[in-house]
Amino acid sequence: MKIDRHGQAKILSQSEIQLLFSQGLQSDRSRALFGICLYCCCRINEACTLSVNDVYSKGRVRPELLIRKCHTKGKLATRSIPVIEDLRGLLLAYRHPERGYLFPGRWGKGHINSDSAARILREAMNRVGIEGGSTHSFRRTGLTQLSNAGIPLRVIQEISGHNNLEQLQKYLEVKPEQVRGAVAALSMISHVGESNSEGYVGKYVYHDLDSNPQRERV
Repeated sequence: MKIDRHGQAKILSQSEIQLLFSQGLQSDRSRALFGICLYCCCRINEACTLSVNDVYSKGRVRPELLIRKCHTKGKLATRSIPVIEDLRGLLLAYRHPERGYLFPGRWGKGHINSDSAARILREAMNRVGIEGGSTHSFRRTGLTQLSNAGIPLRVIQEISGHNNLEQLQKYLEVKPEQVRGAVAALSMISHVGESNSEGYVGKYVYHDLDSNPQRERV
């Protein structure tokens, strides 16, 4: 958990996300901005620098949101992220500008600064009593959710835009219950055999001195 801007950003629970979007964030603009961060697993600067044309076409939400190479960290590659219905709803509710940056800065000049976005989020989290979160929480939460859903890392990398899998893995949280569940799976190779009404369920035993291994109950 990040404390005083130190450590990794907190992974948000589903209840915290719902609370944040229903009571913490006070405008459609803020919900659209941080909805993009969550559902596209993108960095806050990538969301802040989006243009209207990257997200909308002829007044409609595009099927895929475009994160341009020039706005990515390291300027590695342009990414296209499919827009799911949860995000589409937030984008439809937002009365966006007709052109230019999707989230204009103060007095309509340039785009919103990432520090300003961070301040908006801090106020929203304070409003609903969420501690340890930051703008990066949405990215970490989204990527961890994809990993927990069993999505291959290589596919997640296409969404996250990380240069390599090692960088990506640093983002993903492993919970204690996941470790317990993983270790519990070792019971599949238990040395203790079992039997049931349908017949024997056990293992093959290979005797060191027997050239013809036989199956025995253990």
